[in-house]
Amino acid sequence: MMSMRIALGSDHAGFELKSHLIARLAAQGHETIDLGTNSTESVDYPEFCAAVGRSVAAGDADWGIVLGGSGQGEQLAANKVRGVRAALCNCLYTARMARSHNDANVLSIGARVVGISIAEEIVDIFAATAFEGGRHQRRVDQVMALEDE
Repeated sequence: MMSMRIALGSDHAGFELKSHLIARLAAQGHETIDLGTNSTESVDYPEFCAAVGRSVAAGDADWGIVLGGSGQGEQLAANKVRGVRAALCNCLYTARMARSHNDANVLSIGARVVGISIAEEIVDIFAATAFEGGRHQRRVDQVMALEDE
């Protein structure tokens, strides 16, 4: 797998998993962009997740990861940024499908839902899976056109 730039952001519930993933991704040769938060002190997640989305949409990162307790709110916040296709993936199957069928560019994980080893596998699958294109491209285009409504 070639080196990528990956933006990461979390709330307090996702902070420890984010820190673990940053170290792991760096050890694999990837460049990481840590967009906060920086502790387990309670914070509101939207600003951190939107920052990840903005980084991806601007091309500063190849893709992003947002983390929180369930990953739900984090996914919603990232998806508010034009050009972002954030997918909540708390299992291996959804990580594969998010990339291969939906061309997701931001991965959301619930740090209170999955353990560290499963989170690592989810990230690995998300990073390694290519978008299939074809009939899926037409659907992604339709989803992205919704931003213009």
